Amino acid sequence: MSSSEERAGDAASYVEPAVFEELLSMRSSIDNIDATLVYLLAERFKATQRVGVLKAAHQLPPADPAREKNQIARLKRLAEDAQLDPEFAEKFLNFIIEEVIRHHQAISASAQTSGHSPAQNPAQNPDADR
Repeated sequence: MSSSEERAGDAASYVEPAVFEELLSMRSSIDNIDATLVYLLAERFKATQRVGVLKAAHQLPPADPAREKNQIARLKRLAEDAQLDPEFAEKFLNFIIEEVIRHHQAISASAQTSGHSPAQNPAQNPDADR
């Protein structure tokens, strides 16, 4: 299925051609934004993986409640400035934080069972070969 067919959905069968073309254009923009979000999240998780490796190497706890609280407040302010529902922004960041903590816990557990620093363990250090 081509990307324009994916964007079309069922609308082509019941919408005027001009409206349909505008809908496709809008959906194309949404698809581009979604792709950007995925790549941005991937970059964010690469950065948080490095944080997790550093925390594990220095026996720091996977979670940092004070940092998380500050980040949520910061993101809610940004959401308000961007005219995005701050409660949605908080839910979104909480979801990401939960996933990051889960990753940090796994890195820490792996470091403890392997008996050496995650910074020396290429399996837990995605940047080890760079």
